[in-house]
Amino acid sequence: MQFDTKIAVVIRNDLQTWQKLNVASFLAGGIAAAFPECIGEPYEDASETKYLSLIGQPILIYGADGPALSRALDRALSRNVTPAVYTEEMFATTHDAANRQAVRAVSRADLNLVGIAIRAERKVVDKIVDGLRFHS
Repeated sequence: MQFDTKIAVVIRNDLQTWQKLNVASFLAGGIAAAFPECIGEPYEDASETKYLSLIGQPILIYGADGPALSRALDRALSRNVTPAVYTEEMFATTHDAANRQAVRAVSRADLNLVGIAIRAERKVVDKIVDGLRFHS
């Protein structure tokens, strides 16, 4: 099935594995919150056990160094795509309000990005992530 939109998460390559997984989880949550229409139906197994809904389309995960991550952010914003962001300072916080304060304390040019997530039309996302490779 071909979707009209694409979801991409870009994560800085030099993070520890637990950090990469944490960032991907938080950023996917940002996409789900901003685009509730991307959430599928709840799941149920043959024993009629109920499970939660998931995002109903693939999420492509890319790796990048710091400058490439900043470039992807700039490309998204220049195309009027509002990204979810995760900065390195957020690893030291313990709650959502502190996360927002950590981002608010730094100008965009000085954000120490470790990840971004975007959802937009396929061609727009392709231009934003152009030159990046899938995370390995």
